[in-house]
Parts: sequence; C-alpha cells; structure tokens
Amino acid sequence: MRSIKNTAISGKKLLIRVDFNVPMDEDQNIVDDTRIRAVLPTLKYALDHNAVLIIASHMGRPRGKVAPELSLAPVAKRLARRLDKNIIMATDCIGPDIEKIVSNMNTGNILLLENLRFHPEEQNNDDEFAKKLAKLCDIYVNDAFAVSHRFHASIVAITKYAPLSVAGFLLQKELDYFEKAMADPKRPLVAIIGGLKVSSKLGALENMLKHVDKIIVGGAMANTFLKSIGCSIGKSKVEENLIDIAGSILKKAAENGIKFYLPVDVKVASQFDSKADVKVVPVQEIPSEWMALDIGPATSLLYSEVLQDAKTIIWNGPMGVFEMGAFSRGTINMANNVAESYAMTIVGGGDTDVVLHRAGISDMITYISTGGGAFLTLLEGKSLPAVIALNNT
Repeated sequence: MRSIKNTAISGKKLLIRVDFNVPMDEDQNIVDDTRIRAVLPTLKYALDHNAVLIIASHMGRPRGKVAPELSLAPVAKRLARRLDKNIIMATDCIGPDIEKIVSNMNTGNILLLENLRFHPEEQNNDDEFAKKLAKLCDIYVNDAFAVSHRFHASIVAITKYAPLSVAGFLLQKELDYFEKAMADPKRPLVAIIGGLKVSSKLGALENMLKHVDKIIVGGAMANTFLKSIGCSIGKSKVEENLIDIAGSILKKAAENGIKFYLPVDVKVASQFDSKADVKVVPVQEIPSEWMALDIGPATSLLYSEVLQDAKTIIWNGPMGVFEMGAFSRGTINMANNVAESYAMTIVGGGDTDVVLHRAGISDMITYISTGGGAFLTLLEGKSLPAVIALNNT
C-alpha cells in the first residue's frame, strides 16, 4: 500500500478523505475534535509540501438528503483554528461549481467539501459519483480509518478512477499498531471485550482465540456466557439464540489453553434506570426480577490481577452501562487498570475512547483508535475494503 510520504505531491491537487464525523451539541458546537486532530499530521505534511488540499468527509446519517444540521461548516471553522489557515467551505462535494473552485485553487489552498452523504450515491459505492470525486484531484489520499470498513464511493470506488491512490499517516498508523498487537505481540496478550451483544463481537471473539493468551469479557454480552454455564441472570439482557455458541467459545478457549474470564459479581438494578434500586451480588445470586448493568468490585479486582503480567492489551467495549453514573464504575476501573499497566495498550471502538477521555487518562494509553467498526473488523481478522482497494491500484 503506497503512502503519501513516498509520493511526489508538490503542486498536486490532493483529495484527502478523512473522518470529520465529530460529536456536536444541539447548537452545532463541536464537543470533541479528536478526529480532526488525528488527521492534522497528514494535512500539515501536504501543506508543507506545497500541495492543494481538497478535503472530503461525511457527517452523521442524512440518508442521502441535504440536512443543514449535518453540514460540515462548523468543522471548517474548527479546522481553520487548528491549522491557522483559511478554509474554503464548499456548498456541495461534486458538480461544475465545485470543479470551478478547484481549478482556481493554488498551492496551500484548502477546500472542505460539503457532507458526502448528502448524496445517496456515496453509501451505494456508486461509480459515477466516484468518478466525479476523482475528477477533482491528481492524487486520492485515504486517511479515514474509521470508515475504511465501508464499501462507499469515497472509500472504495474512487480508487478505480483517481490517477493515483495512497494512504495517509493516520490510516497507516492504525494498521501498524494493530499489526504490532496481533502479528507479533509481546506476550501475554490480553483481549478485553465488552459491550452489549455477543452477536456483534462473535467474529472478533472467534478470531481472538487464535491469537491471545487471555480473554476478559464484560458488559451485557457477559450475561450470555454466564447463562451458558448455568447462571440464572434474572431480567438481564441475554441473546438466547447464542447461548450454545457462547458455550462452544468457552470450550474452545479451554482446549486452546486460553484463560477466559467472566464476571464473578455484578451490580444489579430493579429496572433500567439510573435512579433504580441497586446492589452488588455474586453472579450465582442475581434476583429473578433484577438485571445486571455493570461488573462488581470483586470482578474489577479480579480483572486488575489478570492484567498484572500483560505485555499487550487490546480493549474494545465497556464493562457496563457506563452512560449512567451508577453503572460506570466497572468501566472506569478497567480504564484505570489498563492505563496503569506496563503493557502496550490499544483501545478502540464501543465508546471505549469516550471512557478514557472522561476519566482523563487518554495520554496514558499507547494508542487510541479512531475507528469503531473498522477496529472491530480488524479484530475479526478481516481485511478492510479500503486497504484492499488501495492495494489493488
């Protein structure tokens, strides 16, 4: 896969696909610009090497229609501050007007195209739409790891029509860190998998059995595993159709000599409400009318001990309903345990990065991935469509 660093870009028009899908409040104020800051190395490199920058991104899910509240205009203002440069904000991402603006741009100029997903063709991986995007540039640069698992026009189809397609620094960095963790890790390698559903992490769990030394499971998905070993889980969320599969994963882990850790106690509530009655119970004693919403203190202690000798840690997904204060303690404890370990730590997806920022320990993690779905795709052992497309050019 060719990199922007090994490409002559001086005087060239670069269409740089990024992920500026940043969280905004109801007044369209950006509340976290991590994804903007993540691609600054690529943008600054292009500027330093006298390129013309045409930046493309999506925002939210407008479903192929223009939605003013999902405009990238607020991003243009923040990006201007981060780069200390004027940003031209386009009214669209394709068409004669955009082509005219691009034709008049000089080196050092920056154009931010409007939301790609205002056009349904983007998510349909439409060739004609991709051709119109490719027409704007001399070189296409993919620096949007977070959507590199998508078959979208600005991710996959465009590589067939751009004169040259290369990877940006963020995409390469994400892949390099994952390669370090999975291909030749320092051991013990521990995978921490949390979140809501076994079904969404099934591929990742099965692939992890080929690589890791220990697996820690938390979140609602742990309930399905607990039920597979005979625990009564009350009204806790469980995927009944995956109980047997969960049991087979536990069996395979044992056969492979992999230590598989499940909660030993949980924080339960009488209902799914932050103001509900709460108590901590062993997993064997969950009341029939209550539901598990977080791991308990004994489990947090157990998991901290499991991580003591870890040399590499990969974490995806929270340990409980961390959005509710009463059920955030297990996830925060895990975050602190991971941060304080002596391992190389890679965290991504399942809102795990949100937890780290909230706990104020982001700078103690080796690498925080910008991708959720893309990170999970790699955990499943699959290749990213974006990477395949870049390699095929």
